[in-house]
Amino acid sequence: MEKKSLPVLLPLRSVVFPLIFITGAAIAGKELSDISSWWSYTATIVNILTVLLLIAAAKRRGQTYAQLINYRKGTASVRSIVLISLLILSVGMTGMFLAGFICYGVIPYGAPMMIEPVPKALALINIPLLPITTAFAEDGLYLGYGVNSIKNKTAAILIPAFFFALQHCFIPTLPDARYMIYRFISFLPLTVILCWYYHKKRDPLPIMIGHAVIDAATVMQIAATSFIPGFYDKMCNM
Repeated sequence: MEKKSLPVLLPLRSVVFPLIFITGAAIAGKELSDISSWWSYTATIVNILTVLLLIAAAKRRGQTYAQLINYRKGTASVRSIVLISLLILSVGMTGMFLAGFICYGVIPYGAPMMIEPVPKALALINIPLLPITTAFAEDGLYLGYGVNSIKNKTAAILIPAFFFALQHCFIPTLPDARYMIYRFISFLPLTVILCWYYHKKRDPLPIMIGHAVIDAATVMQIAATSFIPGFYDKMCNM
């Protein structure tokens, strides 16, 4: 384990997101709930900064970003990409529904602030940006950097998985303990599975593509609520 950098980098996003939302709300003179709809753009910006940080970390090790995440061209099969994408989608949705039932007593439950309408132009721009940058940032940090930096198998899976799930408690940041528990429970089963799979296969591409697919579904929902009148209310009442 890289003792100096690993403990700093894994919790980084769980610190940066609250700082951005709290500072942003204070500057705008608004409540945190008033700026929660901007979470997807905040995430894209933090993703880009995370990737730049990972490139710098790889360079210090004498590696490229591709080497950091253990990407090898031509090793991932179409079958593995499809299966992992379906696994991410099914486990991700099951985790959210289960967490919604545990925390809110509702199935299916979807946090309404995650699909709030935003300015149309920004909604369109973020359709490709969020899924792509999230795959490179989150999978690069928690899998490529995290899993690959820890020698003990159990720790290599559980420590990155914990912080992988924890960051979602603050995207967006709200002063609501039940919401934060809901977000953590939603993602923990999936992050453990992804860290386990990556530790076993050391092949990031199927995970990154599957991750991008599920995030694409989210930004498409945001775009739909932004362009279609009444769609947001319909989704909230489902």
